[in-house]
Amino acid sequence: MAHFARLNKDNIVDYVVVGRDEDNGMEDRLTARTGDVYKQTSYNTRGGVHYQADGTPSADQSKAFRKNFAGLGYTYDAQRDAFIPPKPFNSWVLNENTCQWDAPVAKPNDDKMYSWDEGTQSWVEMAGA
Repeated sequence: MAHFARLNKDNIVDYVVVGRDEDNGMEDRLTARTGDVYKQTSYNTRGGVHYQADGTPSADQSKAFRKNFAGLGYTYDAQRDAFIPPKPFNSWVLNENTCQWDAPVAKPNDDKMYSWDEGTQSWVEMAGA
């Protein structure tokens, strides 16, 4: 299945529709038929990598395009030809390679669960997790 994101006047995704994979040129046809702007998005793509159903990277990375699967509220950046998720916190910085947001402090690499505390700009271990 192919997925297509409809963009509002500010290039924000406000709708995602499913089409057939074999519909080459569907972006242009949807745009011409509706007057809205549509961009194809790759369902299993995150951070510029296409993944298989089991979570491992696909051997065929030609399926990875536009950096991230477009979700509602994502921004389409035409210069990067990428979908960028909403910024989760003011302190986070856009990673130019993945078009995802990075915390200013690396998350601890252990089995515990953490949440971001914007006030202290640190990762806080979640109680009872």
